[in-house]
Amino acid sequence: MGDLTQDYENAGFGGRLAFGERPALLVVDVVRAYTDPTSPLYAGVEAALASNIRLITVCRDRGVPVIYTRVLYQAGGVDGGMFYRKVPALRAYLDGSPLGSFCEGIEPTADEIVVTKQYASAFFGTSLAATLRALGLDTVVIGGFSTSGCVRASALDALQNGFIPFVVREACGDRDSRPHEASLFDLQAKYAEVVSEAEAMRLLGG
Repeated sequence: MGDLTQDYENAGFGGRLAFGERPALLVVDVVRAYTDPTSPLYAGVEAALASNIRLITVCRDRGVPVIYTRVLYQAGGVDGGMFYRKVPALRAYLDGSPLGSFCEGIEPTADEIVVTKQYASAFFGTSLAATLRALGLDTVVIGGFSTSGCVRASALDALQNGFIPFVVREACGDRDSRPHEASLFDLQAKYAEVVSEAEAMRLLGG
């Protein structure tokens, strides 16, 4: 087999998107469901949690908006549709479950936006796109959980809604390195820029 990256580039994938002028940080589902060992969704993503905390600190210092997402379902998951039926572990996000609360160190301030969602993408069925446009923002720097699920879906929908997605490698986590790496490769090839935390800090002015 040849070099995978070169093969994709030869086929016309892997173009580059320029960082915009008005970024926001999108912190996707950095909640206890992924960091509590008793949770069915536990993914061992503590290093990615620490990266998100560092990014939040820099953005607050630089005046870059920080937007958080979380998942919440009504009793029985009636508002979760087929997604809730497909993934029984989503019961962790039923209203009242402590697993749906933000991780320690992820505490939105009163003037930071929290988007509550029921599906993988931060954009699907929410006001996020309208909010970003109203704020005059053009770029979303993305971290969170899980890489192959809600991060990937949110980055794809950011692109499809006309925003420039920059996914921060160290700030994303998954329950296994294989879907994590495959998703980052696919995002870089087709839908987003995947950058290191150090590069994200530079772009954000930190």
